[in-house]
Amino acid sequence: MIHNGSDLDFLWIVFCSFLVLFMQAGFLCLESGLTRRKNSINVAAKNLADFCVTTVVFWGVGYGVMFGLSEGGWFGTDRIFLDFSEQNRMAGAFFFFQLMFCGAAVTIMSGAAAERMRLIFYLVISVLIAGLIYPVFGHWAWGGMDVGQDYGWLRAIGFVDFAGSTVVHSVGGWVALAVLIIIGPRRGRFDADGKPQRIPPSNLALATLGGIFLLVGLLGFNAGSSLALDDSVPGILINTILAGAVGALSAGSLGFAVQNHVNVTQFVNGCLAGLVAITAGCFAVSSPVACLIGLVGGMISVGGDELLQYLGIDDAVGAIPVHLGAGIWGTLAVGLYGNLEILGTGLTRGEQISIQLLGILACAVWVFGVAYITVRLLDRITPLRVPADHEDVGLNLSEHGEVEDYEVPEHILAEFRGTSVRQPHSMDRE
Repeated sequence: MIHNGSDLDFLWIVFCSFLVLFMQAGFLCLESGLTRRKNSINVAAKNLADFCVTTVVFWGVGYGVMFGLSEGGWFGTDRIFLDFSEQNRMAGAFFFFQLMFCGAAVTIMSGAAAERMRLIFYLVISVLIAGLIYPVFGHWAWGGMDVGQDYGWLRAIGFVDFAGSTVVHSVGGWVALAVLIIIGPRRGRFDADGKPQRIPPSNLALATLGGIFLLVGLLGFNAGSSLALDDSVPGILINTILAGAVGALSAGSLGFAVQNHVNVTQFVNGCLAGLVAITAGCFAVSSPVACLIGLVGGMISVGGDELLQYLGIDDAVGAIPVHLGAGIWGTLAVGLYGNLEILGTGLTRGEQISIQLLGILACAVWVFGVAYITVRLLDRITPLRVPADHEDVGLNLSEHGEVEDYEVPEHILAEFRGTSVRQPHSMDRE
């Protein structure tokens, strides 16, 4: 039970929470680097804005829905607008840690839908994820974990997702997929025949730095999910770093075999896919198995991206293969390879695999279903996508009235004069 934690356990949870918060910086750098400069301010702003929205919504509503007293295993009914000055320190630490998880789930959509979505509607969907979609499924899988109970219906029948391959990553991935199907690809991403056209990233070095930030954050993500600084932590950390490293090598090697060069984006996303895949079972598998899970996760990131392009779906940063594809694989791998004694569900191997598949399916139906229906209705009321001329000039200017150190033609600027745009002076670039 989390409420009985020691001083060291308390410090460990808070420390890991800060590591997970660091993932926001990772997402910002990764997404800004993999998109075009004319949209970099918008991408950065969304990463901060969605976390601010998530913090308020998860504190007010989402936390209670996820961890409140259960209504039949489906959702929580109390802990709404909690005053943490009246709660013990471990309750506060647990909320802080879970808030970071919710923030990560919400942010996944940001990169996938980059360069074409209105900021205000992006934030509306962020409210939907943080207040309803994420906490309801989170209750099914994790409800009662803070008090040593099995409140959620999936948790009660033995579904295991230690640190969120499905609860966090697949949830974000399913929402991103629903949004992309509705808003469509970026202008110029596919030609008239549907053939994919490459849109060059603005800064691969920055994107790689973002990948490293995410690696650090995911170490806290996984190790902190022990909710105690105990003997399981070293194994969790080692399994996490092994899976990420092998995932990067797997994706990089696969890309090299096909393209005869190492694709940096594939290499970075392969690392992230390995980290995502190991998240569900990092506490209950051996080191060699962690490598296997990372290996397959890296290949999924490459293959999943190719599949999306074949289907005409434009994921600007490869978020869906990394978070949804690898998240599904990692959750299934718990049933395939997890040590049954450590899992402690009392299920046989076949039963554990079946329960893991049920959890994956439940997530798909709930998250994709609610997201698709809601976003489709919103889009019919008013378009979620920016106008074509706004997309062409870039969301930095059209959404924020900002330009960086690149030249914008005067006739374009003239159309946005009412937004207080300041054209950079040459001295600004010295």
